[in-house]
Amino acid sequence: MTKKYGDKAQESVKDALHKMKKGKLESGKSHKKVTDRKQAIAIGLSEARKRGAKVPKKEK
Repeated sequence: MTKKYGDKAQESVKDALHKMKKGKLESGKSHKKVTDRKQAIAIGLSEARKRGAKVPKKEK
């Protein structure tokens, strides 16, 4: 079985969750604080994609 996410992607999600727990993770242009765990994971994966990490494509 292959690994779904690369190490860099996992690290990015871990950082996003950590920031959310500390209350320092903000979303988009509105800069509202993120309180939802799923949104924090989505932000982490999005940042990983921007850096070129191994992340599956977004579902439409």
